Amino acid sequence: MTPTAASMNVPEEEELNRMMSGLGQAARHAAAVLATTDAETKNAALNAMAAVIRTRMDEILEANALDLAAAQKQGISDAFLDRLKLDAARVAAMVGSLEDIAGLPDPVGTVLAAWERPNGLRITRVRVPLGVIGIIYESRPNVTADAGALCLKAGNAVLLRAGSESRHSAAAIHTCLVEGLTRAGLPATAIQRVPTTDRAAVGIMLSGIGGSLDVIIPRGGKSLVARVQREARVPVLSHLEGNCHVYIDGQANLDMARTVAVNAKMRRTGICGAAETLLIDHAIADIALKPIVSDLTGLGCELRGDAAACAIDSRVHPATEEDWSMEYLGPVLAVKIVDGVDGAIAHIAAYGSHHTEAIVTDNQEIAERFLARVDSAIVLHNASTQFADGGEFGMGAEIGISTGKLHSPGPVGAEQLTTFKYVVRGSGQIRP
Repeated sequence: MTPTAASMNVPEEEELNRMMSGLGQAARHAAAVLATTDAETKNAALNAMAAVIRTRMDEILEANALDLAAAQKQGISDAFLDRLKLDAARVAAMVGSLEDIAGLPDPVGTVLAAWERPNGLRITRVRVPLGVIGIIYESRPNVTADAGALCLKAGNAVLLRAGSESRHSAAAIHTCLVEGLTRAGLPATAIQRVPTTDRAAVGIMLSGIGGSLDVIIPRGGKSLVARVQREARVPVLSHLEGNCHVYIDGQANLDMARTVAVNAKMRRTGICGAAETLLIDHAIADIALKPIVSDLTGLGCELRGDAAACAIDSRVHPATEEDWSMEYLGPVLAVKIVDGVDGAIAHIAAYGSHHTEAIVTDNQEIAERFLARVDSAIVLHNASTQFADGGEFGMGAEIGISTGKLHSPGPVGAEQLTTFKYVVRGSGQIRP
């Protein structure tokens, strides 16, 4: 028997449109409330959410086990499973992020600038919420809590659409967020979850749900983000991929370079801030490469390099042209020997994704040249690319790393989920 839409738990088109419209309208009403909600109330909700998640950790882990079992049956990659997996430490980190966000200054109402015109008009530029944000994400269940919390802190309502692979985990976490909202007296519809895995729901969100959504934020694989950027009828805040680089300069401290390179690649290989290409100045390649190769291969990392790197160490396999643009999200690292800092900058310009790049050097002038000329959202000197994270930047958490030029490149925290308006105060002035 051919399964029906009802038996597959997939709404018919009319029902789906009605449901999504209802979610959008409810979000707009909630956004109007949140726009004038004081900081104390929002923080009370965030702390209540943290408390509920803490007490319901077992339920969240049970839900996550269902998602992991389903993913394993589908033969999902280890990197994907790592992004999907929750354990006690990760749930505790989720709780900590909520509490950290509650402790941050409220960005709404911040006066960014103020001045007075010769005619007596007093003008201020003030931070205000974006409105209603739609967030489409795939495997990371913690995005449910981080996104909901950051949007609330910034005075926005949010509509969350988790991927089918994390639906049980997302639902369990979302239930905790809603309870936190209601305990603080805020609308439960301030943080909503699209309750269907029907992919048509994504298309409706990309259309803006009849004007209900103000911004779309995708967080997931390249195909998801590309579709959102291609089809969205509302502004998009996103990044395509994290092809991140570490450059070891000829004047680097080699012990530091070794430590930074290994951490940047191997601390967590499946995150967007993981290094995917190692660049080494030819002046020190003969002495710098072998110890790093030993460390990385000892940790199970495969290395693919250019002819010069392969000649220095036979454990480096020949790279293809595709390797220089690859976001592996796993234990594979491309290696290239370059002609100093200018060679590194040129390589990053040709193959990078404008995400995160690091230089290791003791020469401050060379470091400043790299930091100024590399066109990426995050650039680091003598530090691992794994610090490309909103929590590490003191933002409490992040929704993602934006690699776009407009609005807010880099980690997207609460402040980045606001815009501004001009408030003008007069005393009866008219324009001649």
